[in-house]
Amino acid sequence: MPSLSKEHFDLYSAVHVPETHAWPSSYLHDHPIAGDRRASIPVIDISEPDAASIVGGACRSWGVFYATSHGIPADLLHQVESHARRLFSLPLHRKLQTAPRDGSLSGYGRPPLSSFFPKLMWSEGFTLAGHDQLAVTSELCPFDSFSFCEVMEAYRKEMKKLAGKLMRLMLLSLGLDEEEMGQVGPLKELSQAAEVIQLNSYPTCPEPERAIGMAAHTDSAFLTVLHQSDGAGGLQVLRDQDEPGSARWVDVPPRPDTLVVNVGDLFHILSNGRFKNVRHRAVVSRADHRISAAYFIGPPAHIKVGSISKLVDMRLGPIYRPVTWPEYLGIRTRLFDKALDSVKFQEKALEKD
Repeated sequence: MPSLSKEHFDLYSAVHVPETHAWPSSYLHDHPIAGDRRASIPVIDISEPDAASIVGGACRSWGVFYATSHGIPADLLHQVESHARRLFSLPLHRKLQTAPRDGSLSGYGRPPLSSFFPKLMWSEGFTLAGHDQLAVTSELCPFDSFSFCEVMEAYRKEMKKLAGKLMRLMLLSLGLDEEEMGQVGPLKELSQAAEVIQLNSYPTCPEPERAIGMAAHTDSAFLTVLHQSDGAGGLQVLRDQDEPGSARWVDVPPRPDTLVVNVGDLFHILSNGRFKNVRHRAVVSRADHRISAAYFIGPPAHIKVGSISKLVDMRLGPIYRPVTWPEYLGIRTRLFDKALDSVKFQEKALEKD
């Protein structure tokens, strides 16, 4: 079981940012922050008849969008956020009792990205993967683990239904019909899909100009659906195409009754490079404690993900070789943000429709 150390610094009691968590300015300010209204994330009503084409355009151009009319009950989102706040408010030594062990992914800890960086991030997380939620949270006495698990299971079920709807729209936008969607891609194996819920806490920071909540990265899964706590911004995405000038960080603040959807590496592979896997990060604030709940969905562990044949130019072949999610995660463990390049068949220009 982990012991208290510099790696498990109590962020909530901090009066300054220690050197272990102080990031160089060159990293924190690698790109300017977008300040004009044109650099705004698409907002899409996914219940509209033309939602598929609009979602497809957002996935090609941005790799991220806000979804409205998503069908997730507001009361459930409130309960998820409330339970997350209660969990993260527990004393650090109690949270550390649930650190992942024996090969499990579930439990409390630092962001998984931490191993790739010399500095630590101003955040803490709690991962729920598989069916060991109750076993993990039961150690958080006097935490109400049964109620927590009931809420998180309801959240998982609702998010899975939403993810199926979103992936259907994304595949329709790529030109697949209903029959083709049942034969290829993520909808074929949706009932067996691998799912992860990641609760994140970004405490207030006494020196936010020296810290980062979550370092820049892309997600590995098919897609991520994110709920953000009201009023506390921090999520940013890198906008680096179809715009004049250099790449810029674009704020993705919370919006009422919306969820954030972003394309992951595996859907980028599935679309043969047509959909952008968006690079994103989280900055921290001196005034606001931000909570988020991310839902990741990917293929069953034994299923290889490759480019849909209908999207492949037969003269050039697919851009990427097929990989399973566990195989790809293993590659990311070694190569981090170079993982996607490592599964290319060869250097090819990404042709976009």
